Amino acid sequence: MHQPVHCIDRRSPGPGPPIGRVRGVPDADAVADAIARNTRHLRTERSWSLDHLATRSGVSKGMLVQIEQARTNPSIGTLCRVADAFGVTLAQLVELADESSVRVVDPTEVVRLWAGADGSGGDLLVGTDRNEHVELWRWHLAATDQHHSEGHVPGTRELITVLAGTLTLEVGDAAHEVRAGGAVLFEADRPHTYRNRHKRTIEMVMVVVQPPDVERGAVSHPG
Repeated sequence: MHQPVHCIDRRSPGPGPPIGRVRGVPDADAVADAIARNTRHLRTERSWSLDHLATRSGVSKGMLVQIEQARTNPSIGTLCRVADAFGVTLAQLVELADESSVRVVDPTEVVRLWAGADGSGGDLLVGTDRNEHVELWRWHLAATDQHHSEGHVPGTRELITVLAGTLTLEVGDAAHEVRAGGAVLFEADRPHTYRNRHKRTIEMVMVVVQPPDVERGAVSHPG
C-alpha cells in the first residue's frame, strides 16, 4: 500500500497561499523555474505523460503545463499533490540546486511554503528522501495566529524546538504548552494545530520524519 509524502497543508480545504517573494527567500521566478525543471525531470524520468500525471495527482493537465513552463506560482496544496504523485518530498520538488553529497542552503535559497498573518510563515529549509522522508522547517507564528494540519501518513513524527515565545500544540483533544528553550516530540499521524495564544511571536524549528516509502513513485494524493 502506497503512502503519501508529508505535506503540511495537503488536506487544506482551500487552494492555499501561492509561493512568492518574502524577505530572505529566493525570487518567486527562481522558485517557479526550479519547480518547472524538477517536475519535468521527475515526469520524464518515469516516462509519464502529462495526462498520466494529471490522473495520479488530481491536478489538471492545464495547470501542469503552466507549472512545467514556469508560467504560474502554484499553491502549496497543488505542490503537495504533485509531490505525492511522484512519491517524493516537497523539498525535492522545490529544490533550487542539483543534489550533492554536501548541501548548504543559503538564506536566499530558503523557500516559504506557508504564510499567515503579520509575518507568520513556514519555511522549508532542506529535506532528504533517501530512506525515511525527512524535512527541516523554520516557523514563525505571530500573536494569536495558528496553523492546523490534518494527520499525516501513519508513523509520521514531528520534533519541534521553540526558540522564542510559547507554543500551544494541540494534538487531538489535548493541548500542550512548549516554552522557549523547550522541545516536543509527537506522533503527527493525527490532526494537530500549532497555536500562538500570546503577544510574542513564536520562532520554532521543526523536523518531520516519515517512515520509508516502500513503493516509491506509486503515491497518490489522498484528498
